[in-house]
Amino acid sequence: MSERTTHLDSKLRTLSTQPGVYLMKDAEGTIIYVGKAKSLRARVRSYFQSGAQHGIKTREMVRRVEDVDTIVVRSEAEALILENNLIKENRPRFNINLKDDKTYPYIKVTDEVFPKVFVTRTLRKDGGRYFGPYTDVRRMRQSLELVKRLYTVRSCHYNLPKELPERPCLDYHIGRCKAPCVALQSPEEYRGMVDEIMEVLGGHTRLVARRLRAEMQAAAGEMNFERAAELRDAIGQLESLERKQQVLDVSGADRDVIGFARDGADGCGVVLQIREGKLLGREAQFLTNMGDETDAEAISVFVTRLYADRVTRDPESVPSEIYFPVDFTDRPVLEQLLREAAGRAVKLHWPQRGEKLQLVGLADQNARHMLEERKLMGNAAAERAPDALYELQEVLELPMVPRTMVCFDISHTQGTETVASAVFFENGEPAKGEYRKLKIRGDWGNDDFASMHEAVTRWFRRRVEEGKPLPELAVIDGGKGQLGAARKALEALDIPQQPVVGLAKKEEELFLPGRSESIRLPRRSQALRMLQRLRDEAHRFAITYNRTLRTKRTVRSELSLIPGVGPSRQKALLEKFGSMRNVAAASEAEIAALPGFGPSLARKVLEAVRPEPKSGAGKAGAAPTADSGDAAA
Repeated sequence: MSERTTHLDSKLRTLSTQPGVYLMKDAEGTIIYVGKAKSLRARVRSYFQSGAQHGIKTREMVRRVEDVDTIVVRSEAEALILENNLIKENRPRFNINLKDDKTYPYIKVTDEVFPKVFVTRTLRKDGGRYFGPYTDVRRMRQSLELVKRLYTVRSCHYNLPKELPERPCLDYHIGRCKAPCVALQSPEEYRGMVDEIMEVLGGHTRLVARRLRAEMQAAAGEMNFERAAELRDAIGQLESLERKQQVLDVSGADRDVIGFARDGADGCGVVLQIREGKLLGREAQFLTNMGDETDAEAISVFVTRLYADRVTRDPESVPSEIYFPVDFTDRPVLEQLLREAAGRAVKLHWPQRGEKLQLVGLADQNARHMLEERKLMGNAAAERAPDALYELQEVLELPMVPRTMVCFDISHTQGTETVASAVFFENGEPAKGEYRKLKIRGDWGNDDFASMHEAVTRWFRRRVEEGKPLPELAVIDGGKGQLGAARKALEALDIPQQPVVGLAKKEEELFLPGRSESIRLPRRSQALRMLQRLRDEAHRFAITYNRTLRTKRTVRSELSLIPGVGPSRQKALLEKFGSMRNVAAASEAEIAALPGFGPSLARKVLEAVRPEPKSGAGKAGAAPTADSGDAAA
């Protein structure tokens, strides 16, 4: 037994059963993974059990572990927070990485006796309130302009009330500030104004608009028409800003909607911020190094880090409801953490139907588009993948978005001229340069299963030999039988990990390996339409090739009746003319010029393939025969 094994075994035997955080370390003492557990003993031991079914990434991590440290805490919620902090501090190699989307600006309200309001792109845990991020910078500037029009928030940089100027600045004299710096405005009055500013920035505009209308009517009643006009313009600007926000929820609820998209080890998490039923902003983070983690595990990491930071920085920004695309293990713990931090009820939902599910779908779509933009900027793809491919990935539980797909179809004529087609799609569009047609070599007639096995074997073997990348999805035209034959071919080639699905035409059912029940997608599903388009193209290509072979067989059978025209000469005629009609229309000189032919044999061919003239028909219109030609000579 090695020193490493002895050391680990002794630690594993003495682990606590309490909740806590564990830190995996390599031979150099570097932290390579941080995780949390409800029971440290059960969780950590599970990594080192013989016969444990780990993914590639986890197996590699376990191979490198030389030591494990643990930190015991009082609850799962504390473990959640501690794990987040340790991951951010140590950036372990085998943890999922998150990259904040900090390219978008925020509006910040500072934590001071007399707060300031300004634009920033830097988030700090200094007690300030941050509104955003604003993906539409123009709307952000409109919001800030509205605040300046409605409220006399200070723009100076004095540390009030410690630093006090001798006299008010120009903003006071032009009505943009009420000079709290020289005690002309009380802290209570200023704080009340800032609270209303945060209501406006937070999307809660109805009460503010109601107050402004009352003030406008009062000003008009007092004949202060200039002030009334200013308030009227401010109300118009407020309504204009509100109209530009998409209405999503007629109930006017405050919600966060989580969306997620994944492409292999990369992903994107999105938060749609809905306040009073209006979409106010979108926040995104990109995830890398996901490896063999499931979508639920990745979403758990994303939202845990997101809201752990948010409750520390600004617990009031947490809405009363948060929707997720999938359920995850830490949801009850995170719900408890957010409820305690916000001091009110916070519910985390996993919608199954209706309007809430539609909101999650919208968030997922945003995540897909942002992930595609990131990949396009990195030249990782030639063009944007359509939403149908992301839907396919979700439905078929694929590890990658199927940007490249191949589809196999078999076609024959009562067991003869058996052929296969392999059509190739990239980003949902045909890549005809990658199309392949195969003439089935096996002599098993109309056995579609055997033919499919041969087609898949030959296509994938050649793909591997040529060093070309394998497709992210193989589609088999057929049901369980054809799918089973394809799977056996892939296993024989030692590529059992190749994603494959069968599409049965009768009921448009999807069959997956190892799953007895089929999947039936709605007829309007984009994913189903994509598969149907791929399947129909493979069917067209296979039938075209079958008809070509059938035509050649018919021509060969007719040519074989001509004395002196054997297989090689039949092939020469077919390659030159392609059909019996073209042979009949050819001249004697054209046929005589072919290898193995001469004028005499050319005349025999034409006599055999050209129809004889009808009796009584004029000689001028008839094609001359060899005898008539000789006679004329």
